[in-house]
Amino acid sequence: MELIIYLLIGAIAGFAAGLFGVGGGLIIVPILYIVFTQLQYDPSVIMHMAVGTSLATIIVTSISSVMAHHQRGAVLWDVVRNLAPGLVIGSFLGAGIADYLSGQGLQLLIGFFAVWIAFRMFRGAHYQVDPNQKLPSAALQLAAGGGIGVASAIFGIGGGSLTVPFLNRCGVVIQKAVATSAACGLPIAVAGALGFIWFGQKAEVEVPNTIGYIHIYAFIGISVMSFITAKFGAKVAHLLSPVLLKKCFAALLTTVGLYFIYQGFTA
Repeated sequence: MELIIYLLIGAIAGFAAGLFGVGGGLIIVPILYIVFTQLQYDPSVIMHMAVGTSLATIIVTSISSVMAHHQRGAVLWDVVRNLAPGLVIGSFLGAGIADYLSGQGLQLLIGFFAVWIAFRMFRGAHYQVDPNQKLPSAALQLAAGGGIGVASAIFGIGGGSLTVPFLNRCGVVIQKAVATSAACGLPIAVAGALGFIWFGQKAEVEVPNTIGYIHIYAFIGISVMSFITAKFGAKVAHLLSPVLLKKCFAALLTTVGLYFIYQGFTA
């Protein structure tokens, strides 16, 4: 039964990853939090396990999603190369920061972050990309990657909620921003997951079937299904209008954000 739940989570998260370029983490983290709570795992590490496991699954999801976007020629690989070093370093540091936060503090941080990003995204839903707007220098892109990496590891996401708005504001149309964000999710997920393994082992997590803060069965179940469904999400993303895509993205973030704020204050 537990494995079936993880497979269902993977199916939903994978579709969202391809559709929004968010790596599925914004769906995986809250659902895993609920599942781990019902399984009566140690409350002090549940949130960290949800975030760490989410990052591990995004490794697989990102590969599937970016393959689908690449086939449509939508990934800006030069931008990915500029952002990647910062994403890797930032993600590992972010895992260390998350390790020092309490479960309740992590919930509230993720909740307010998601709502803030949703507000900015919804407000800019009708934003028209300025064709004269250029991406910043390679050095500034590297720095931006560092900031995105830190936040993404703390929140257990593939970075889409930061990378997509950043690229969009720099003149990249939403479909290419989503596709490029999906590619950026891979270095974020790899470095972040390794960080949660490292810091989780130092914390000596007393939960069965885990490596550090990563739950092995959840990782396998979610990864298998998300790899399949991410391709369908990517196809749908190219069929929707940019305005509709942004509004759907903002609605998803708002729902997740309010859920964690509620959980954080009632814990």
